Amino acid sequence: MIAFLWSLTLLSIIATMFIGLYGIARRPSLVKKLIALTIFGDAVNLFVVALGYRLIYPVEPPVLPEWKKEVLSSFVAHSVDPLPQALVITAVVIGMAVNVLIAFAIIQIHRIYGSTDVRELGKKLPEILREGW
Repeated sequence: MIAFLWSLTLLSIIATMFIGLYGIARRPSLVKKLIALTIFGDAVNLFVVALGYRLIYPVEPPVLPEWKKEVLSSFVAHSVDPLPQALVITAVVIGMAVNVLIAFAIIQIHRIYGSTDVRELGKKLPEILREGW
């Protein structure tokens, strides 16, 4: 039963990643692309955390309470891997900064060109290139 739930969780995370990729590739609005990018980044972060999880019960946090040989062997056997958690915390902070930068760029694009639709911006591209940035 645990293996089924674990497989279902991983399958859901991978499906969410594909939904995010679809939104990035196929949606014409830059705002929708940003939302899809955020969904994709969050799904990747969940996948990385899931890679560091152990299916051994009881699962322990990666904190060593004392330095004894018995405690150390139990710690190695049952604790989760702290590296993916640290990487995800870093990725969340970097992802937030990138999303804010992209959101600012989308706001400026809408302010200057009046649209966030990439099809309309593509039609205006020769005019934009003539004027220069």
